[in-house]
Amino acid sequence: MIEINSATDIKKIRRLVLDAQGLIQNQPFGKSRQGAVAAIEHLGYIQLDSISVIERAHNHTWSSRVPGFTPDMSNELLESGKIYEYWAHAASYLPMQDFRYSLPDKQSVRDGLLRKRRSKDRKLMGNILKRIEAEGPLGSKDFEDTRINKTGWWDWKPAKQAIEVLYLEGDLMISSRKNFQKTYDLTERVLPKGLNLKVPTAKEWAKHLVDEQFTCHGIVHAKSIAYGRRDVHLRAEIKSLLAARLGCRELVEMTLPNGETYLAPADFMDRPLPKADANLRILSPFDNLVIQRKRLTDIFDFDYLIECYVPAAKRRYGYFSLPLLFKNQMVGRIDCKALRAEQTLRVNAAFIETEAKMQAQVCRALAKALEKFSAFQGCNKVVIENVIPENCSSTLKKALG
Repeated sequence: MIEINSATDIKKIRRLVLDAQGLIQNQPFGKSRQGAVAAIEHLGYIQLDSISVIERAHNHTWSSRVPGFTPDMSNELLESGKIYEYWAHAASYLPMQDFRYSLPDKQSVRDGLLRKRRSKDRKLMGNILKRIEAEGPLGSKDFEDTRINKTGWWDWKPAKQAIEVLYLEGDLMISSRKNFQKTYDLTERVLPKGLNLKVPTAKEWAKHLVDEQFTCHGIVHAKSIAYGRRDVHLRAEIKSLLAARLGCRELVEMTLPNGETYLAPADFMDRPLPKADANLRILSPFDNLVIQRKRLTDIFDFDYLIECYVPAAKRRYGYFSLPLLFKNQMVGRIDCKALRAEQTLRVNAAFIETEAKMQAQVCRALAKALEKFSAFQGCNKVVIENVIPENCSSTLKKALG
């Protein structure tokens, strides 16, 4: 058991974790489309989200790591078969090379063990498959809803429910997402030729997830490896594999200052210290570094909660606050919205959460990051409404010019 107590060790762990996430180097995966493929193959997945107050979460996550990435590239990768869409712990893009690891979940949906509440109208599902086979890719909007009584936007028309089940069971895949509107096609027409389609055993699946987690996170909490997955056989195999690797000293246990135990490769603390990035990064609430809230607290001592699901009166930081990463630490958050018709990025509030001696440096770095971030939103102007603490307001606004 390695006990981490010194500030130097914490600093090193954070920097190694950020390096594993591709959040230190300027071009950790390369540029543009090629870099985007390398990034998702390294990370394992990139989460999707429908909120559009700023550029959507998956594009935001890619842009944080890949210079030259543009929002249209995600759908280009989908249409070209470099990535596919399915559920990880949530709706996500995943690398096509890992497609076979989605097959156990699809079988569980068919067997009624996963997504149990989905109603299954087999006759309607069969008709939909026949129509897509004959007509080519279609979206749910292509199936007319003839019902008179509807209870709201959440009351999906029967065809949309049937399409979703066909997607979850694996008969259909999402072949395109133009303007975030899904188009479905038969799975055999979407998959690239020669792709490995052998269903993995629980042991193979466990090894895939364990290796992936240590590659993209550096250190791992045992419970987080199967994050969002309920397969009992998978969980048992993960537990067995971790025990074996601990037994042969391939992995070691590491206790952080808050008492939480993480697993790390045996050579982790002996690895060279990556150089800190001088650029501040504005992260998505659904970024792979951020999404597991407890991990973020354990390693970076940063308590973060996305508040778009919190009643307005109870929000502390705003509807859609974005964490700010600078060097080895999380230094605050901003709540902002892209006013696209006005080509303006409005920062409703910027929260600078660092010691006083670093505040001016953080403000200048944030101003520089906001210029780039604004351009990614299709905006050419940044407006700052509020800055907390107030004494940082003039520094930030002056740096923005």
